[in-house]
Amino acid sequence: MRSSPWVLLAIAIVAEVIATSALRASNGFSRLVPSAVVVVGYGVSFYCLSLTLKSLPVGIVYAVWSGVGIVLITLVAMLFFKQVPDLPDLPALLGLGLIVAGVLVLNLFSKMQAH
Repeated sequence: MRSSPWVLLAIAIVAEVIATSALRASNGFSRLVPSAVVVVGYGVSFYCLSLTLKSLPVGIVYAVWSGVGIVLITLVAMLFFKQVPDLPDLPALLGLGLIVAGVLVLNLFSKMQAH
C-alpha cells in the first residue's frame, strides 16, 4: 500500500519536531536515551522526506517541512520547556505568522509541478 506524499511529509515533520525536542534533552549527546531519540527521529524524518520528494517538488516539500517544523518546535518549546516569549512579543508572533503565510502562499499559488 502506497502512502500519500502529504502523509509522509506530516510524519517527517512530527519526527523532526520530536528529534529536535530530544536534542535539547540529550544535553550535548551526553544522555543515551534522548540521544537515541534524536538519531532515530532525524532518520525517520529524512527517510520520509526522501519518499515525499519522489512525487512533490523539493521547493514545496522543504517550505512546508521547515515552516511547519519551526512553528511546531516553537510551540513545543513554549509548552514543555517554558520558553515563552515576553508578551506582547509582537515581532516573534509576526515572524511565526509570516512563516505560516509564506507556506500557505507557496502551496496555494505555486505553479511548481510534481515530477
